[in-house]
Amino acid sequence: MPGKGGERGSVYRRKDSPFWWIAYCRGRKQYHESSQTTEWEGANDLLKVKEAEIVHGQTPGALLKKVTFDELAADFLTDYKINGRKSISRANLSVKLLREFFGGFKVHAITTPLIKKYVEGRLGVGAVPASINRELSALKRMFNLGNQCTPPKVPIVPHIPMLKEHNVRTGFFEVDDYKALMAEAAEHIRPIIAFAYVTGWRKSEILSLKWNQVDLKEGTVRLNPGMSKNEEGRVVVINKDLRQVFSDLFTRRVLGCDFVFQNDGKPILNIRGAWDGACARAGLGVRIFHDLRRTAVRNMVRSGVPERVAMQVSGHKTRSVFDRYNIVSEADLRAAATSMNTYYDSITFSPRTERAGNQAKIRVLKAV
Repeated sequence: MPGKGGERGSVYRRKDSPFWWIAYCRGRKQYHESSQTTEWEGANDLLKVKEAEIVHGQTPGALLKKVTFDELAADFLTDYKINGRKSISRANLSVKLLREFFGGFKVHAITTPLIKKYVEGRLGVGAVPASINRELSALKRMFNLGNQCTPPKVPIVPHIPMLKEHNVRTGFFEVDDYKALMAEAAEHIRPIIAFAYVTGWRKSEILSLKWNQVDLKEGTVRLNPGMSKNEEGRVVVINKDLRQVFSDLFTRRVLGCDFVFQNDGKPILNIRGAWDGACARAGLGVRIFHDLRRTAVRNMVRSGVPERVAMQVSGHKTRSVFDRYNIVSEADLRAAATSMNTYYDSITFSPRTERAGNQAKIRVLKAV
């Protein structure tokens, strides 16, 4: 039977199918799709829907079913590159891990239950929740980018449940630890450690510092926009000890090297070996440089620096991250108990109230 339809599309029969088929064009390419009905009217209605979707810039359902995970992943990495995101290595790793499971899948087949199976598999091989969440965030970004396309490649973004992260940070340097580390550290990394201990700047931000970002007269160090993880610039006023550190570094600077922290005129790119060696010699065991960042934030808060100012100095953008670094140590708890004892001792109790107060003090001390 000859096909029926309008100028742009048609409804027709195929010898190998009991259903009516429709043909329509998007751009210069023609598409054919079964209407899954034996009624011409139903097939014609479906054709009108497809043509209306194309007119309004939408992707017809048949085309959406052809979009694959790999296509979304490629768009995701392209977005990272054209926007100059600093975490491109982490993005590549996430795509690699996701592709091992979702590679070749059509996008419409990637549902919440399937995503949960991916999570189960990652947990089964020992991956930690924080790492899995970074991968799920990448997957979510892929779907959102596909949904934002014109026309959309993804009609509906599936629900992607995130894992609860038990990642409260516990590593920080007490004063004695810091002094021991500085005593054992190689000369070229001592200024780096001192700056991180006070400001809480990230290692990459410190190692990339150049002299045009330092004003010794005003005692300021500036991080230009785009050089930090959160893409925002900031300026800190350094204390007298750090001013002396920077003054000594300026005196020892090597002509032709613009970097503040250098070793024999070459920028310091990696301190891992020197750091691990210093920690071992100081008897501190395995420590990470990021512990200095946590320590700086905690020390600023303890010294009375407003949290908003502390976040500006260290470069923390969200308070949820900042909270994880403001660690309460056992010494803090004992100091709190002492303060409470002093308060209770200063109150004049009636006999009955005094007994209750003593019991409360005993409970507090036992808790500590």
